[in-house]
Amino acid sequence: MLRILLILGSFLALVFAAHGPALFAQNSTQSGGSTEATRSAVSDPAALFEDGERALAKGEYKRAEQAFRAVIDLDPRSFAAYANLGVVYMREKKWDAAVSMLHKAEKLNPGAAGIRLNLGLAYYRQGEFQEAIPAFVSVAQSDQTSAQARYLLGLCYFFTKDYANAASTLQPLERIEWNDLNFLYVLAISAWQAKQPDLEQRSMTRLVEIGGNSPEFHLLMGKAHLNREEYDDAIKELQIAAQASPKLPFVHFNLGEVYMKKREFEKAKAEFLEDVSIEPDLAFNYDQLGVIEFQLQHTKAAEEYFQRALKLDPKLASSQYQLARVYQEEGNPAKALSEADALLQLVPDNSSAHYLRGRILQKLGRTNEAKVEMRHATEILDEARNKRQQELEDGVKDPELMQ
Repeated sequence: MLRILLILGSFLALVFAAHGPALFAQNSTQSGGSTEATRSAVSDPAALFEDGERALAKGEYKRAEQAFRAVIDLDPRSFAAYANLGVVYMREKKWDAAVSMLHKAEKLNPGAAGIRLNLGLAYYRQGEFQEAIPAFVSVAQSDQTSAQARYLLGLCYFFTKDYANAASTLQPLERIEWNDLNFLYVLAISAWQAKQPDLEQRSMTRLVEIGGNSPEFHLLMGKAHLNREEYDDAIKELQIAAQASPKLPFVHFNLGEVYMKKREFEKAKAEFLEDVSIEPDLAFNYDQLGVIEFQLQHTKAAEEYFQRALKLDPKLASSQYQLARVYQEEGNPAKALSEADALLQLVPDNSSAHYLRGRILQKLGRTNEAKVEMRHATEILDEARNKRQQELEDGVKDPELMQ
């Protein structure tokens, strides 16, 4: 059993709802505005800031945004206004805007750990784990009591396959997270990959002890079998989890993945649709449904699914890649080229993206440009710079890791 669990791609429903973005109070010494009592509220940075805080607490994000921007207009050096504006955008999942505001806040107050933590979270929530690492490292070093920063840093190392750093970062949290199934699983995998058998054994023993017969444990086991290509065993474990907890997220998604591996597309489609009924906003379900329809040569249905996936997650490169392939298959190279261009905005150093664009250009009769793309694709492949290669061709197989 221990060996089965030492497989990448565990069930990680990691929710940090209790540790959301940090809010910042306006520091009167930072404000350049007058403190005259007769100043009206509309021109008083402190009053505007308080209004923004109240609006943010109530979930009135538009009003909060307007208030914090008004503070910045009056006091361009108010790092707290920039920081809380970043929080507003994080709540709205406007990640690029959030990152921009948080960087401005950090520049004005580089010593604020809360700003750096939020910046790391903004990158983390987008799956940009490599970019999140410096922010979490900085917070963990400046505040060694920050369990959240250390946990997130360990996960970033894990997702980027830096297992030695993942193990060393997470190990000090053992006592705090001793009852967390997901934490123990990540720690065990990291320890195994880093060749730390004592830590591996300790984590695995505790994992089995607290996992028991829970649906989450069977989901994790099914995921492990899936990654080992033990498909019948994966189905057995995942069905146990589904029977025990029919609405458990990702059970049906992973069953769909197993059936896709077995090329049983109708069964896979049924499982992904079942997961859609549980998680209607999960872009990966539509991405995989699009792949199925494309495999079945239902290009119109595939197109609709990929577009829906991209509406939910505009940065989902696998759907962008597949959508370009759909238009190419349909004999619409102009549309295919537009999607390939959008794909390269997401993954500029991806050889598959350049190769696909080269083929489309060739179809359009733009031979010289096609040769340039093909040559660039070969150079990238030769230099082994593309870490996301498989994601474009097979889709993201571990959406749990993003939660």
